[in-house]
Amino acid sequence: MKTLQMERLTRTAFAPFGDVIELDGARHFAINGGTTERYHDLAAVDVTEQGGRPLINLFRAQPRPLPVDITMMERHPLGSQAFIPLTARRYLVVVAPAGEFDPARMRAFWSDGWQGVNYAKGVWHHPLLALDEVSDFVVVDRGGEQPNCDELTLEEPWRLMFEAGAELSV
Repeated sequence: MKTLQMERLTRTAFAPFGDVIELDGARHFAINGGTTERYHDLAAVDVTEQGGRPLINLFRAQPRPLPVDITMMERHPLGSQAFIPLTARRYLVVVAPAGEFDPARMRAFWSDGWQGVNYAKGVWHHPLLALDEVSDFVVVDRGGEQPNCDELTLEEPWRLMFEAGAELSV
């Protein structure tokens, strides 16, 4: 079985695939008479191609057993897709660049919870990979008449590995 090394989710590392949605380092300012802190423009939502419109959804992800094997990927060719966790629960992100799928270009990231991700239009990604507990995410993506989800099954599974070859463990 092939393995894929996990990386910590950071803005710099994830930039080729979209945005990391987090408060650390975000532009922010006080609003509402100083009673609220606004963290501004956290992700580039891109959903209007071919008459698309934004959708706001809640996804409830079941925890995945460890170790995690990746057997499929998907992409949304007409719009971005943002996942914003509602609790500080660990989850995993597996991505590959937009275009023709190349398993050798897959990358895997782990988040300890308060970071969201916004997959850019056409970026290949694995569906939600929650760990530990049932986890809720607000999801902003594209609605419209055209199909907007391509799925593929990998020729062979990839096992996610964590910290210099050790299997991901709780």
